[in-house]
Amino acid sequence: MQKPAYPLCQPTRTPSRPMSQSPSLPADPADPLSAAANPAAAEVWRADETLHDLLMLRAELLASTDGPAPGFAPGREAALLRHLLARHRGPMPRRALVQIWREVFAATEARARTIALCEAETDSRHASSVREHFGSLTTLHVHRSTAQAIDEVRAGTAQAAALALPTEDDPAPWWTSFAYRSDPRMHVVARLPFWKRQEEAPSRVEMLVVAATAPEPSGADRSLLALEWPPEQSRGHLLAALRAAGFADARPLAFRRDARLPVAQALVDVDGFVPAADARLAAVAVADTLRPASVFGAYAVPLEEMTP
Repeated sequence: MQKPAYPLCQPTRTPSRPMSQSPSLPADPADPLSAAANPAAAEVWRADETLHDLLMLRAELLASTDGPAPGFAPGREAALLRHLLARHRGPMPRRALVQIWREVFAATEARARTIALCEAETDSRHASSVREHFGSLTTLHVHRSTAQAIDEVRAGTAQAAALALPTEDDPAPWWTSFAYRSDPRMHVVARLPFWKRQEEAPSRVEMLVVAATAPEPSGADRSLLALEWPPEQSRGHLLAALRAAGFADARPLAFRRDARLPVAQALVDVDGFVPAADARLAAVAVADTLRPASVFGAYAVPLEEMTP
């Protein structure tokens, strides 16, 4: 398992105002909200003020020139969520923890999030899933074609585009148009939903998030490879070649054969974070493909719901 490039660490600076030392509750003991009248409420109040102080500190760190990496980083966010879930205890639901931090990610970034989305007029599930993942404050630019959504990312008016997960029955698959394109290079950086709830399985919509920035490892990832190979060869032959090259867990996501094209195209999901210089890619190219396999991006392995 490849470790994230960004270690989890303690803050190295303090907020611009002192952390709260005591709850600012009413001083009159007769007041039902006073610390004397309600000691438990005072403790909760103190916790809320401390939490607020830390949220303000997080926003200041992200806004500073010497702070952490830029806010939009799906790999880093996934690594942090896994870390928080691993240390989580007490009665607060795990699902609530994930959703709270999704809002924190969006609300404390120096730059407001804008996501381009391709969605049919009759289906609002995609927009709901994107807002759940990126936060309710995220601005959505909804388009009726994937090309329009991707153009927003290329133009810099959106940080990323959320597109339907490729399927084999798509007559005009969006991924084939820029799997090898480099002006600018587009990358898959996330897969939605990140938290998969069992009760939503029948109606769940799945998407890939595409950005002009390269993905970062989260510590538990899968990568997408785009390949071209002679159309007379079978899918099984291609998958066997991938496994022989060292991609043991190669899962076909989408295949495309078009009589108008001299090659067949495939999008394959493989285990791990695969860098562009991975030697296994060249091994596949020598064996079966017409040109080297292209790393189309990577995403953090989604979380399966464990407890409510």
